Amino acid sequence: MIRRVPSRHKNTPVPREVDNRAIARLVVLLVSGLVIASGFLYAGRQHFAALKYGYETQNLRRIHDELAEQQRRFLLEREAALNPARLERAARQLGLQAVQPTQLDPIRRKVSRVTEQTDHGQLRESKARSRTAKAEKGSKPI
Repeated sequence: MIRRVPSRHKNTPVPREVDNRAIARLVVLLVSGLVIASGFLYAGRQHFAALKYGYETQNLRRIHDELAEQQRRFLLEREAALNPARLERAARQLGLQAVQPTQLDPIRRKVSRVTEQTDHGQLRESKARSRTAKAEKGSKPI
Protein backbone atom coordinates (compact mmCIF):
# COMPACT_ATOMS: atom_id res chain seq x y z
CA MET A 1 0.00 0.00 0.00
CA ILE A 2 1.04 3.40 -0.76
CA ARG A 3 1.06 5.83 1.96
CA ARG A 4 -0.23 9.23 1.07
CA VAL A 5 0.83 12.22 2.94
CA PRO A 6 -0.99 15.48 2.65
CA SER A 7 0.78 17.75 0.29
CA ARG A 8 2.42 20.80 1.56
CA HIS A 9 1.09 22.84 -1.25
CA LYS A 10 -2.16 24.72 -1.00
CA ASN A 11 -4.63 23.96 -3.69
CA THR A 12 -5.82 26.87 -5.61
CA PRO A 13 -9.50 27.62 -5.15
CA VAL A 14 -11.66 26.53 -8.04
CA PRO A 15 -14.17 29.18 -9.07
CA ARG A 16 -17.63 27.71 -9.43
CA GLU A 17 -20.54 29.06 -11.29
CA VAL A 18 -23.81 29.55 -9.43
CA ASP A 19 -26.49 27.30 -10.92
CA ASN A 20 -29.66 29.34 -10.65
CA ARG A 21 -31.83 26.54 -12.03
CA ALA A 22 -30.65 24.17 -9.29
CA ILE A 23 -31.44 26.76 -6.61
CA ALA A 24 -34.88 27.33 -8.14
CA ARG A 25 -35.56 23.56 -8.09
CA LEU A 26 -34.51 23.37 -4.43
CA VAL A 27 -36.80 26.29 -3.53
CA VAL A 28 -39.72 24.68 -5.38
CA LEU A 29 -39.07 21.37 -3.60
CA LEU A 30 -38.86 23.12 -0.23
CA VAL A 31 -42.10 25.08 -0.77
CA SER A 32 -43.99 22.02 -2.04
CA GLY A 33 -42.71 19.98 0.94
CA LEU A 34 -43.89 22.70 3.32
CA VAL A 35 -47.32 22.81 1.63
CA ILE A 36 -47.70 19.03 1.86
CA ALA A 37 -46.52 18.99 5.50
CA SER A 38 -48.89 21.81 6.44
CA GLY A 39 -51.73 19.92 4.69
CA PHE A 40 -50.99 16.85 6.83
CA LEU A 41 -50.89 18.98 9.98
CA TYR A 42 -54.20 20.63 9.07
CA ALA A 43 -55.84 17.27 8.34
CA GLY A 44 -54.54 15.88 11.65
CA ARG A 45 -55.89 18.88 13.52
CA GLN A 46 -59.28 18.48 11.85
CA HIS A 47 -59.32 14.78 12.70
CA PHE A 48 -58.58 15.34 16.38
CA ALA A 49 -61.13 18.16 16.55
CA ALA A 50 -63.73 15.81 15.06
CA LEU A 51 -62.86 13.18 17.70
CA LYS A 52 -63.15 15.79 20.45
CA TYR A 53 -66.56 16.94 19.20
CA GLY A 54 -67.66 13.32 18.94
CA TYR A 55 -66.79 12.73 22.59
CA GLU A 56 -68.54 15.94 23.63
CA THR A 57 -71.63 14.98 21.62
CA GLN A 58 -71.67 11.57 23.28
CA ASN A 59 -71.45 13.17 26.74
CA LEU A 60 -74.21 15.64 25.89
CA ARG A 61 -76.44 12.81 24.64
CA ARG A 62 -75.85 10.93 27.90
CA ILE A 63 -76.71 14.06 29.92
CA HIS A 64 -79.81 14.63 27.74
CA ASP A 65 -80.98 11.07 28.38
CA GLU A 66 -80.42 11.46 32.14
CA LEU A 67 -82.36 14.74 32.18
CA ALA A 68 -85.20 13.22 30.13
CA GLU A 69 -85.40 10.34 32.62
CA GLN A 70 -85.39 12.80 35.51
CA GLN A 71 -88.16 14.82 33.84
CA ARG A 72 -90.27 11.65 33.43
CA ARG A 73 -89.70 10.84 37.10
CA PHE A 74 -90.74 14.35 38.17
CA LEU A 75 -93.87 14.21 36.02
CA LEU A 76 -94.85 10.92 37.67
CA GLU A 77 -94.22 12.40 41.11
CA ARG A 78 -96.31 15.47 40.23
CA GLU A 79 -99.18 13.34 38.98
CA ALA A 80 -98.97 11.22 42.12
CA ALA A 81 -99.00 14.37 44.27
CA LEU A 82 -102.02 15.75 42.41
CA ASN A 83 -103.98 12.53 42.89
CA PRO A 84 -107.39 13.54 44.31
CA ALA A 85 -107.37 10.80 46.95
CA ARG A 86 -103.97 11.93 48.21
CA LEU A 87 -105.03 15.58 48.20
CA GLU A 88 -108.12 14.70 50.20
CA ARG A 89 -106.05 12.82 52.80
CA ALA A 90 -103.64 15.74 53.11
CA ALA A 91 -106.54 18.19 53.50
CA ARG A 92 -108.06 16.09 56.27
CA GLN A 93 -104.71 15.98 58.05
CA LEU A 94 -104.68 19.78 57.94
CA GLY A 95 -108.16 19.81 59.45
CA LEU A 96 -110.13 20.82 56.39
CA GLN A 97 -113.59 19.39 55.85
CA ALA A 98 -115.31 18.23 52.71
CA VAL A 99 -117.61 20.67 50.94
CA GLN A 100 -121.24 20.31 51.97
CA PRO A 101 -123.93 20.38 49.27
CA THR A 102 -125.53 23.38 50.98
CA GLN A 103 -122.31 25.38 50.51
CA LEU A 104 -122.52 25.14 46.73
CA ASP A 105 -124.63 27.56 44.74
CA PRO A 106 -125.31 25.84 41.40
CA ILE A 107 -127.22 28.81 39.96
CA ARG A 108 -124.61 31.34 41.08
CA ARG A 109 -127.18 33.94 41.93
CA LYS A 110 -126.20 37.24 43.43
CA VAL A 111 -126.33 37.78 47.16
CA SER A 112 -129.61 39.39 48.26
CA ARG A 113 -129.71 42.78 49.97
CA VAL A 114 -131.07 41.24 53.18
CA THR A 115 -127.94 39.12 53.63
CA GLU A 116 -125.72 42.09 52.84
CA GLN A 117 -127.43 44.14 55.53
CA THR A 118 -127.06 41.41 58.12
CA ASP A 119 -123.43 40.91 57.14
CA HIS A 120 -122.73 44.63 57.55
CA GLY A 121 -124.56 44.68 60.86
CA GLN A 122 -122.44 41.83 62.15
CA LEU A 123 -119.35 43.55 60.84
CA ARG A 124 -120.21 46.75 62.70
CA GLU A 125 -120.78 44.81 65.91
CA SER A 126 -117.41 43.08 65.69
CA LYS A 127 -115.64 46.42 65.13
CA ALA A 128 -117.38 47.89 68.16
CA ARG A 129 -116.36 44.89 70.26
CA SER A 130 -112.73 45.25 69.22
CA ARG A 131 -112.79 48.98 70.10
CA THR A 132 -114.12 48.31 73.60
CA ALA A 133 -111.55 45.57 74.11
CA LYS A 134 -108.75 47.97 73.17
CA ALA A 135 -110.16 50.64 75.45
CA GLU A 136 -110.30 48.18 78.36
CA LYS A 137 -106.69 47.16 77.81
CA GLY A 138 -105.60 50.79 77.74
CA SER A 139 -107.39 51.53 81.06
CA LYS A 140 -105.70 48.76 82.98
CA PRO A 141 -102.76 49.86 85.16
CA ILE A 142 -99.35 48.57 84.21
